[in-house]
Amino acid sequence: MKFSIQREELLKPVQLIVGAVERRQTMPILSNFLLRNVNGRLVITATDLELEVSATIDITPEGEPITIPGRKLLDICKSLPEGSDIKFSFHGEKVEIKSAKSRFSLATLAANEFPLVDEISVDQTISVDKDQLHSLIEDTSFAMAQQDVRYYLNGLMMEAEGGKLRTVATDGHRLSMADTSLDDSVSDRQVIVPKKAVQEFMRILSASTGNVELAFSQNHLQANFGDIRFVTKLIDGKFPDYQRVVPEGHQYIASIDREVLRSCLMRASILSNEKYRGVRLGFSENLLKIQAHNPEQEEAEEELDISYSGPELEIGFNVSYLVDVLNTIKSSEVHFHLQDTNSSLLIVCPDMENRKYVVMPMRL
Repeated sequence: MKFSIQREELLKPVQLIVGAVERRQTMPILSNFLLRNVNGRLVITATDLELEVSATIDITPEGEPITIPGRKLLDICKSLPEGSDIKFSFHGEKVEIKSAKSRFSLATLAANEFPLVDEISVDQTISVDKDQLHSLIEDTSFAMAQQDVRYYLNGLMMEAEGGKLRTVATDGHRLSMADTSLDDSVSDRQVIVPKKAVQEFMRILSASTGNVELAFSQNHLQANFGDIRFVTKLIDGKFPDYQRVVPEGHQYIASIDREVLRSCLMRASILSNEKYRGVRLGFSENLLKIQAHNPEQEEAEEELDISYSGPELEIGFNVSYLVDVLNTIKSSEVHFHLQDTNSSLLIVCPDMENRKYVVMPMRL
């Protein structure tokens, strides 16, 4: 293969797809990009067998497909001066990269060994505004489980229902849920996207503009961002009935300044038990008292004014779960929906009712 390209034309797409390169190198070929000519344009592909990301660049390479070490190519591109012209040529089992007086010779592997995802059979397509989709995922993905034996929790549930697209994440102790309206009504569909795919998806979304086309098949989700094509395997499992987890009819509501509460919780957490991260929230007439202690008999206490007129309640929570929600919510005020000491807490922001967060209580 042979082609010339300007540094900036190559650098951005390579930065977007490099996250799919397999770091652990279970197969040496997975540390490489595949470069090939598809319909007269250069297509660069990275995969880890679960996730495949391709970038199409509007130049026409000559010759047969090649593979090239992905992260080394990125480092070379980043190190070259802005505006540099880069020339690629293939000699024997090496790829030669030249730019001005710089020359690099990289080992390659057979392109026919590169494990491309088979063409997926799409059965439903949805067009979503990039910013809306980014907001949905950003506002919920933090609650995904970390290597839970319940493998279906180690990802983000994405659901199309009627005229809405919804994302839900839970680790069994907390739950986040968000939805947005679609321009068109769609048939009901629910998939679970793996955690790494969610993280890479967000990275690419951040650098994209316009609408994103989501295409669903039985085992894959494909997303097209202009010249970037993203394909991930789905988690094969049944997501919990999240609607049953979201409390309804909690009688008491506390209105609290988000940033003041977040600061108080952060300070109190300094002296919480490092393993369990528990804090005690005491609600009384227009007052919230936050208490934390640890095995060294150290204690922290914070008081803040709130708007609350229900009965006195004292409930324990993992402080990290509360702070995660407050870091995600953008509004200046949050509403805590409460029922009793043993009931889960529902957190909503008054100006975004399509965002809901549930945190289970803990015994202290």
